[in-house]
Amino acid sequence: MPRPSWDEYFMSIARLVAERSTCLRRKVGAILVKEKRILTTGYNGAPSGLAHCLDIGCLREKMGILPGERHELCRGLHAEQNAIIQAAYHGISIKGATLYCTHHPCIICTKMLINAGIKTIYYEMGYPDELSKQMLKEAKVKVIHYNKGKGI
Repeated sequence: MPRPSWDEYFMSIARLVAERSTCLRRKVGAILVKEKRILTTGYNGAPSGLAHCLDIGCLREKMGILPGERHELCRGLHAEQNAIIQAAYHGISIKGATLYCTHHPCIICTKMLINAGIKTIYYEMGYPDELSKQMLKEAKVKVIHYNKGKGI
């Protein structure tokens, strides 16, 4: 059995990280990598010490909010946000890093990733956010759709 490529390896870890998610709608995992080293990981869920949607229900579901809309009306942080926050919390520079994520970033995460200096994003599943795609292109962030089992 051949060894996985670096991209396969990191994407499989992002999938594993997503399993920790406490979101009822979409389990997302993210890892930040630089020079083939994992810097941080993140998954989507409520802030530390607060009740998770898994335990109390989904506010967005109750309010009928569609994916890609009204991001502020959610108890959870996104996986990408948590990966960035972990880097800041532990004093780890992520400038020039690559993001491997199970889903394409939303516009809020996109703006954070651009300002954090992320240069490349690999993702598996899409997300309904055209502005995010436009801003990543404008910022010249390399975005690669990674097809599970098929590579790039």
